[in-house]
Amino acid sequence: MSETESKNFIEQIIDKDLAEGVYDTVHTRFPPEPNGYLHIGHAKSILLNYGLAEKYHGKFNMRFDDTNPTKEKVEFVESIKKDIEWLGADWEDRLFFASDYFDQMYEAAVKLIKKGKAYVSDLSAEQIKEYRGSLTEPGKEDPYSSRTVEENLKLFEEMKAGKYADGEKVLRARIDVASPNINMRDPVIYRVAHMTHHNTGDKWCIYPMYDFAHPIEDAIEGITHSICTLEFEDHRPLYDWVVRELEYPKPPKQIEFAKLYLTNVVTGKRYIKKLVEEGIVDGWDDPRLVSIAALRRRGFTPESIKMFVELCGVSKSNSSVDYAMLEYCIREDLKVKKPRMMAVLDPIKLIIDNYPEDSSEEVEIPNNLENESLGMRKVPFGRELYIEREDFMEEPPKKYFRLFPGNEVRLMNAYFVKCTGCVKDENGNVTEVHCTYDPASRGGNSPDGRKVKGTIHWVPAAEAIRAEVRLYENIIDEEKGVYNEDGSLNLNPNSLTIKKDCYLEPAFADAKAYDSFQFVRQGFFCVDAKDSKPDSLVFNRIVSLKSSYTLPKQA
Repeated sequence: MSETESKNFIEQIIDKDLAEGVYDTVHTRFPPEPNGYLHIGHAKSILLNYGLAEKYHGKFNMRFDDTNPTKEKVEFVESIKKDIEWLGADWEDRLFFASDYFDQMYEAAVKLIKKGKAYVSDLSAEQIKEYRGSLTEPGKEDPYSSRTVEENLKLFEEMKAGKYADGEKVLRARIDVASPNINMRDPVIYRVAHMTHHNTGDKWCIYPMYDFAHPIEDAIEGITHSICTLEFEDHRPLYDWVVRELEYPKPPKQIEFAKLYLTNVVTGKRYIKKLVEEGIVDGWDDPRLVSIAALRRRGFTPESIKMFVELCGVSKSNSSVDYAMLEYCIREDLKVKKPRMMAVLDPIKLIIDNYPEDSSEEVEIPNNLENESLGMRKVPFGRELYIEREDFMEEPPKKYFRLFPGNEVRLMNAYFVKCTGCVKDENGNVTEVHCTYDPASRGGNSPDGRKVKGTIHWVPAAEAIRAEVRLYENIIDEEKGVYNEDGSLNLNPNSLTIKKDCYLEPAFADAKAYDSFQFVRQGFFCVDAKDSKPDSLVFNRIVSLKSSYTLPKQA
């Protein structure tokens, strides 16, 4: 495979532009609107734009497209900055806001009016929609389009001065009301909106429309390749018209790529807002969501998300990716990096009757069998331990190799123990399992060579740390799909299981927010950054240990 063939279509366009001298550098940007938290789809755009700037030794800008003060909040600005920094995209000293350029945008609109390329209209939003026509019918001439340049300049100045109410007047670009592309039928480029802006306060009562503002922002910043998602493909002729009519010397080039769609997840801002407001989730960063903040809190790593985005690739056609692929990436990232430690999520006490009372020892355990560099740790071992309730059965089925009366198993890295029986409460529930141990089998092997079929993990009862563990399933009922017929969400009632009295080995005592571990036999877990406290640890399950998922074969 040649180098050209292995490059995605955006890289091929950039190579051609550089070779032909259209641009002599590469300058990209990520331009979110601060009206909500970013999600996994935005991660693809961030990493794509930043990755191209890095690859071509160019520059990457961070810019907030804050032209719509109705939905924007400083909270969202701060969360977006945090997400992008966490993903490792470095904008250096290039953090911008569209609102930084409101003066230039106003001047650009005046320039269009003077060129006879824009006019003030008194039509209402409904009338503009009606005059614009449809996909099958051409638009009609705006009755106000014949206003003179002088009249338009005066009216636009009055709009800026606050003389008109919201919706009373708009500025439209004069392009072609009969264009087959509905976006080119004299689009609105400025509207009256008496609103306080999070960045410019009450300086403005007119605001530019996104399709007018965006190309100007790109041109002012010297962006070369304005990379966006496919829904903007039909807007590209308008983008090109704006930069051409405003006569920018090296206009940016818009390139569209396919969005990242994940199966059975909720990414729509209004749906997430509803889940938050109804208390179904505990915020935009609830670990069941796929906002970047939620993935970080759940325990996903920037490396796993980069791997996922690379596996998805860059293409021109929309497709969906299975959520299991994201889980595959986090398993791959964590399995050799993190220690494998013992945690008992549904505890029952195991008492070794022939182990000396008031005595204990330390057993040495490798932190990760696949990565020797993580070293060893010592875990206290004594007469009383906790094991998983499912690791004992009084009357086991065939092929059950764990503890049952008369059976011998290995306590991981410790000793062989043989079950002698159990103690029950008045309701018949097992409260204690009793066994004896073979002192000669220390380390988990017997000198006489006898084998056992079962190995179970444990934690020492006296030194164990109590913790809360949260087990997550998809918030969506996968069998029914994301939406009901009425548009509401098909929620999975079992999306969160909270286990309050779990016991962990004492090495967890120093665990801090975002620290992650493999719990032996249980999965990968992360210390919850919101609710965990040093004296009452809370862990989120990032992902279970195994999956039937395999990577699709490359064509």
